[in-house]
Amino acid sequence: MSETAAAEVLKVACAACLTANRVPVARLGEGPKCGRCGAALLDGSVVEADAERLDAIVARTDLPVVADFWAPWCGPCRAMAPMFAEAARRLSTRARFVKVNTDEQPDLAARYGIRAVPTLILFRGGREAKRQAGAMDAGSLARWIET
Repeated sequence: MSETAAAEVLKVACAACLTANRVPVARLGEGPKCGRCGAALLDGSVVEADAERLDAIVARTDLPVVADFWAPWCGPCRAMAPMFAEAARRLSTRARFVKVNTDEQPDLAARYGIRAVPTLILFRGGREAKRQAGAMDAGSLARWIET
């Protein structure tokens, strides 16, 4: 590995305390922990998000952030949930995964113009890069994120 790659760092927001952490790219797969609260940063879990949490994670994370806007009454949302969790585990060092319950966060859903659930939004560099309405399996989700 080159010295440049070894010295490269990414910001990763802690899902627990929302602190931005600097993590060397070469160490992303080594289970980094938050410097403030000690929580795992990239453990492959899906983060339940409200407006504050989503805004902080998107703004303070250099990795792509995938937000699943869903509702508990939605059959396709419930069917996609395990596949979304699987994609989060598979891509734990390449993307952050958050879920937004549109029934509990109607203002957030309105802010992003969510008209159908599930709707996935991919954020890169703090901005919406693309969106997809409808359920996807883990493989399709991974391909959608990485293209």
